[in-house]
Amino acid sequence: MEILEVKSAKDLDEFIDFPRSLYARDPLYVSLLKREMRQQFSKKNPFFAHAEARYFLAKKARRTVGRVTSVINYRHMDFHRERVGFFGFFEAIDDREVAGALLGTARAALKEGGMSAMRGPMNFSTNEECGFLVEGFDQPPMLMTPYNPPYYAALMEAYGMHKVKDLFAFIYRVKEALPEKVLRVAVIAEKRGITVRPVDKKQFEKEMQVFKEVYNSAWEKNWGFIPLTDREITYLGERLKQIAVPELTLIAEDDGVPVGFMGLLPDFNHVLRHMKGRLNPLTVLKTLYYSRQISDLRLLLLGIKKEYRNRGVDALLFREGFKGVRGGGYSRVEFSWILEDNIAVQRLVEMIGGRLYKRYRVYEKEI
Repeated sequence: MEILEVKSAKDLDEFIDFPRSLYARDPLYVSLLKREMRQQFSKKNPFFAHAEARYFLAKKARRTVGRVTSVINYRHMDFHRERVGFFGFFEAIDDREVAGALLGTARAALKEGGMSAMRGPMNFSTNEECGFLVEGFDQPPMLMTPYNPPYYAALMEAYGMHKVKDLFAFIYRVKEALPEKVLRVAVIAEKRGITVRPVDKKQFEKEMQVFKEVYNSAWEKNWGFIPLTDREITYLGERLKQIAVPELTLIAEDDGVPVGFMGLLPDFNHVLRHMKGRLNPLTVLKTLYYSRQISDLRLLLLGIKKEYRNRGVDALLFREGFKGVRGGGYSRVEFSWILEDNIAVQRLVEMIGGRLYKRYRVYEKEI
């Protein structure tokens, strides 16, 4: 076995393509569009304005059997005052030697960069996909959530990685109405002058700046949080605008000042599963056909400014968002991800009727 660093466009294509062979017989796996993956790994991704990454492939008898990235995120170090590096985009066959060699190579690269610990998986940060799925393997992944074989946890533990944090996903089956308590609290927020409006897609970039203001304020104290830059917000907005639904993407305001944001996104993975990572005339037709069949949503974005918490803003956002959910004929909503120690949000989701159905795990090992 050998570990090779990605140095060419051909190597990068091999890095991107490996999961397709690994999950070839898994009906739940969703292959991302290859064109988007190339862009994510290129300098067009504004993440690389403050971070650097190296990509590695594991080979046995000239056959690719695994991959991993090492990531040094300078904004994370500045914001959290810790010399923690990351690994991500890990995929491997069920082989401890392969996994150990990949993780060991990423760890060595981080050691070269002066890091004192390795944490992950992060693809590339907590603002994107993170954690390995450790519970809920019978359900397909929703948009922008991780999916992996059950044996990954054992591979991590065999290498000496330990759990640092679990992330939860709750599922809610849409009912006729929200609980009466939620509706009562929403009315209280209205009486306090809070209003909710849909985003204006004609001014989507401007609306994303509103989201940035709320997001960076609301999530500031969250574990692993890193503030989004203007370039990252623009980049994210370009990806989300295509699938965002105004009635499901809401801004809460107090006298015109943004105080809360909620983004429910249709689960476009239902379409991607049929496209198999390819973009051509046939898959475009599949997009048009399968996009009409999307019945699930993911609550990807929810934030309330600290000074407006416990004032019913979240209930008002839920009430108004529920109108769009019912009006769009959606049947399920996933709330993810929620930190395992964020009990307040968990209780709120449970009050609405959500139940815990998936768990993701982030690991760490000292260097």
